[in-house]
Parts: sequence; C-alpha cells; structure tokens
Amino acid sequence: MQSALSQDVPAPARPLTRGDYKTLSLSALGGALEFYDFIIFVFFATVVGKLFFPPDMPEWLRQLQTFGIFAAGYLARPLGGIVLAHFGDMLGRKRMFTLSIFMMAVPTLVMGMLPTYAQIGIAAPLLLLLMRVVQGAAIGGEVPGAWVFVAEHVPSKHVGYACGTLTSGLTAGILLGSLMATLINTVFIAEEVAAYAWRIPFIAGGVFGLLSVYLRRWLEETPVFAELKQREALAEEIPLKTVVREHRAAVVVSMLLTWVLSAGIVVVILMTPTVLQTVYHFDAATALQANSLAIVLLSIGCTASGAIADRVGAGRTFVVGSLLLAVVSWLFYTRLHTHPELLFPLYAVTGLCVGVIGAVPYVMVKAFPAKVRFSGLSFSYNLSYAIFGGLTPMVVSLMLKADPLGPAYYVAALCGVGFLVGIYLLRREPGKA
Repeated sequence: MQSALSQDVPAPARPLTRGDYKTLSLSALGGALEFYDFIIFVFFATVVGKLFFPPDMPEWLRQLQTFGIFAAGYLARPLGGIVLAHFGDMLGRKRMFTLSIFMMAVPTLVMGMLPTYAQIGIAAPLLLLLMRVVQGAAIGGEVPGAWVFVAEHVPSKHVGYACGTLTSGLTAGILLGSLMATLINTVFIAEEVAAYAWRIPFIAGGVFGLLSVYLRRWLEETPVFAELKQREALAEEIPLKTVVREHRAAVVVSMLLTWVLSAGIVVVILMTPTVLQTVYHFDAATALQANSLAIVLLSIGCTASGAIADRVGAGRTFVVGSLLLAVVSWLFYTRLHTHPELLFPLYAVTGLCVGVIGAVPYVMVKAFPAKVRFSGLSFSYNLSYAIFGGLTPMVVSLMLKADPLGPAYYVAALCGVGFLVGIYLLRREPGKA
C-alpha cells in the first residue's frame, strides 16, 4: 500500500496559513453540527418511540422499532457514501461537501416538526424512517468527504494534524448532543419534554446545520482536485471500479482501521455510560458527567495523534497508541469495582487514549490516489462502519451477559488489530510508516 497523497500533486513545504486554519475551522464546525444532527436521535429515542408508535404497542416492541429506525441511518451510510463519493471524484469535493451537510440539516429540521402518531397515524413513523435514511446517506458522504477535503487543502506534512482536528470536531458533535439532552431534561419536566421540548434539539440542529451550509460557501475547491481537473486527469471510469480492482490492500487496511475507530467510539463512548450504571452501579448523572469529560479528552487526543502521525508516522502511532489504549482501558474496566473514586481520572485517560483514532484518516487519505481517493475512502469506511458499527453493540452485549468485563475484552481485541496494522505500516514504509 503506497502513500498516494504526496504522489499526485506535491504540496510545497510551507507552514499552515490563515486560509488553512479557516478551512479546518469551518470543516470541523460543520462536522460537529452534522454529527450532532445524526446522534441526537438516540438521546431522545424513548420519547420519540412513545410519540411515533401506537400507544397500545408493547414497550419492548416500541423500543425495538425505535432503535430500528435509528439503525436505518447506519444501513443507509454505505449507499449514500458511495454515491456522494462518486460525484466527489468526478465533479469536485466542495460540491459534495456542501451537499452532505444540507442533506443532514433539512431532515433534522423536518424531524423536529413532524406530526406524531396521534395526529397522522402510521405515516408518522414512516416519515421518521425516511428522514433517518436521508441522514444516513448524508453522514456516509460527510465524514470521508471532510477528511479528503481538509487533507487536500493543507501541506502534506500537516495532513495528520488536519485530519485529527476534523475528527476531533466530529467527536465534539457527540458531546454537543449529550449536553443538549442534559439541558433539555434539566430545564423541562418529563411532561413538557414529551409535549414539545423534545423538538427543540432537532430544530436547533437543523437551523445551525443550514447556517453551516451557508458558511461552507466560502470554502474553496481543494488544490489537488483543481489540479486534476486542469490536467484532465480525472477518473476515466467509475472510480469505485478502479478502487476494487487496483487498491484492495488499501481497502482492507482502511476497513480494519475503521473497525478500530468504530469500536473506540461505540464501546468506550456510547455504550460505557450504560455499563457504568448497570454493572458498576453509578447513578446516571455521574456516569454522563464522566462520559462528557472522556469526550473532551477524546477530542484532544484525536488532534494530538494526528499531529504525532505527521512527525513519527502512522505505524509507530498505532503501535504505541494501541498498546496504551489496551493497558488504560483494561485498568478502567477492572479497577472501578474496587476503586469507584477513580472513575473520572480513569475514564478521562481512557478517552484520551481512544484519541489514537485521530490517526485513522491520515492512513486512509494516503492510501488512495487522488482521482479515486474519495470513493476509496468512502467505500472502505462506510462498509466497515455499517458492519462493525452495527455488530459491535450486539457482540458486546452478549459478552456482558457472559462476563462483566466484556467491554474490556472487546476493546483489548481491537487494540490488537490496531497494533498489527501499525506493524504492517511500519514494514511497508520503514522509518516513515
């Protein structure tokens, strides 16, 4: 697997400029708002389930169908990502980068204004499902598109920092969702939340998303794509066909690293607050406060690991980072029973170490040549996330039934994957990874 980024259009060795920082800021802000729009549904799933399904439906079935609608967003990711990436490689990164956030903002705004089951019957959950599918298609194009966009704007020696910063913005979107949910449930009583207040996070997300669409108008097309277009060197066939035929090793590596990324987010960030309550018997408020702290440290870790990858290479970053995460996460899950007072420091350090995922896009954008980069990255990322992002909660839940340390075993196993990929990268490019 070769480093394709620097081979296409060599970037001059220059420091980051004010324009680079503007691009990074607007991209990270848009990514945070878009991820907030995608994730906010899960924080209000219980309320939405009661409002959008028949009142006489059994509770377990209502919850199953509600989370089925949430999962539909994940299932739509690969198709949306492939389609948006195809046109991103053929027509330009900026157009798809702007379209993806528009496709996220509008459904989020609509979800906040949808009539409930009591008002329009079965059409209510069907419209909700449709909005989630469009959101899934949007997020499938946004994340890979954002990584490609920032990577092709900055000098090659700052690609890791740029991608890590963008990933930090995405994780901040999860924190925004958590804080918004906490705010709504603090300010309003349960009856008010069910009556109207649940709509506020969706409407706010849609409005700010549309504002981000406007702000992205000020971004410029990436120099790499502009150069390809000027040289008439764009893909001559369907980009995905080239990816599957000529870049299989890059696809495999990218999918494995996406598995590591999805496991870090899903297990340590999204599932652990529930585990803290059910297995370790912390109250909900304490668990969520610790989770918020872990997300803040995760955002810092993403930026740091990307910058480290620029200096020492991705191979060394994943070898050392995976070992650190394995040790720290094991301490986190095994010591809390006997030392509950260590919850905040241990969760914070674990969140920081999960930040090794900030180096994942550094590898992925360098793995594919520019003419098929968007398609290659999007195909690998979305296919892997659809498989492992969906299977991970079920696998960890089954492991928890057998052993309370199920999450620790799963994270440790994925750290092994990250370590082996790091060794592979070191051997492919000795001294540079």
